[in-house]
Amino acid sequence: MDRLSPVFLHFAPTARVFNSGPLCKVTEFDECEGVGHIHLLREGRLLVADRHEGTMELSEPTVLFYPRPFYHRFIPLDEQGANLLCASVDLGGRSANPLLGTLPEVLVIRLKEVSGLASALDLMFSEAFKDLCGRQAALDRLMEYFLILLLRYVMEEDVIPAGPLSALGDPRLAKAITAIHNRPEFSWTLEELAAEAGMSRARFAVHFKEKVGMTPLDYLTDWRLSVARTLLRQGRSVKSISPKVGYRSPAAFTRVFTRKIGVSPTEWQPDLG
Repeated sequence: MDRLSPVFLHFAPTARVFNSGPLCKVTEFDECEGVGHIHLLREGRLLVADRHEGTMELSEPTVLFYPRPFYHRFIPLDEQGANLLCASVDLGGRSANPLLGTLPEVLVIRLKEVSGLASALDLMFSEAFKDLCGRQAALDRLMEYFLILLLRYVMEEDVIPAGPLSALGDPRLAKAITAIHNRPEFSWTLEELAAEAGMSRARFAVHFKEKVGMTPLDYLTDWRLSVARTLLRQGRSVKSISPKVGYRSPAAFTRVFTRKIGVSPTEWQPDLG
């Protein structure tokens, strides 16, 4: 069972590599840029500070993953700087990808702890430090691949204690959540989702809330509205979106959207010119 592809169908990960090589001066990354970041420290020593005035010193190959916009500052500690590969990333935050909500502000992963990422990193570093044709496009696609590997690692190794991504690592809950992701248009009931998970209704409801942080039907609504926002950003009409996300009429969809988001779908929809 592919637990991530239904998510990527609506929230395709994108990345843009903007630094490869030594970082020799203090550098700030502002949350107002509206994107997350991945930083791969290849070698050197680096002091990392955040808006809470917290700091950490890194001195071995490390991944820093900021899934959402978050202010952070890098201070190289060696005269020759720190050798870094940096990228801005977007996991569908503007459409409120529900997998993002419970991820921490930053994930710090020592590369020696994750052998499964080594081959992708070797290929990416090889591309980054050569002046080859198509280098930027290759780096961006490789970083997107690395981002998928990273999410897979977080899901399968139970890196975070709770949330939808953590629940996708649970063999039983994953079946119900994947069913929601695959078929947001279906009129799911608690009993049907429990059957997907192979659990009793009562046990499923308790276990789901403990692991995800909300009830199954609340998560279903959140997923539907997240998908709807993706479609709205594509310029789709409220009438065409409503049945795709499980609502029998545009009026019913608009009521739920307005209650949960605070504005109507047409008010939320970006001006696409």
